[in-house]
Amino acid sequence: MATGAGALFSACSDKKADFAAIDVTGADYARGFSLTDHNGQLRTVRDFAGKVIVVFFGYTQCPDACPTTMVELAEVKKLLGKDGDRLQAIFITVDPERDTPEVLKAYMGNFDPAFLALIPSAAALAPLAKDFKVYYKKVEGKTPTSYSMDHTAGCYVYDPRGKLRLYTRYGSGAPALAADIALLIKGA
Repeated sequence: MATGAGALFSACSDKKADFAAIDVTGADYARGFSLTDHNGQLRTVRDFAGKVIVVFFGYTQCPDACPTTMVELAEVKKLLGKDGDRLQAIFITVDPERDTPEVLKAYMGNFDPAFLALIPSAAALAPLAKDFKVYYKKVEGKTPTSYSMDHTAGCYVYDPRGKLRLYTRYGSGAPALAADIALLIKGA
């Protein structure tokens, strides 16, 4: 009798996917974006219906986290094989002063020409970063143009329906992220 009841309860429970990243499904932040990309086109989450979107905030002159993350995303796309085209990497600059559309287009081309960079205006950056719970701060350099930007280095992942699902920490590795994205593609 106890075995039958256990089977009944387990059949009624929702089986959650076993993600490597932090499951933030249902979160009331990182609700999306409406920003111009490096090609001059206005973009929103809805533009990528049917794809898993990975959003990363960074800047092109970053010496470590940004290029490392972008290389990792290119590797994730390869690991996904035929489903690699169902991944859309989005890089949102925290340095719109120096990251012009031309600079960002060249930067994305270093990793994957299908990756897109989005450019918030200086006025739009603060509320966008607040909604995504992303930290950024300009750190003065020796000259006015040699500054760096401290910033959050994790990624937000949206499922093919455009719903926020995961937060992955910097350095989690391409295999783990590729496995999570494969689960999302399959409808997890």
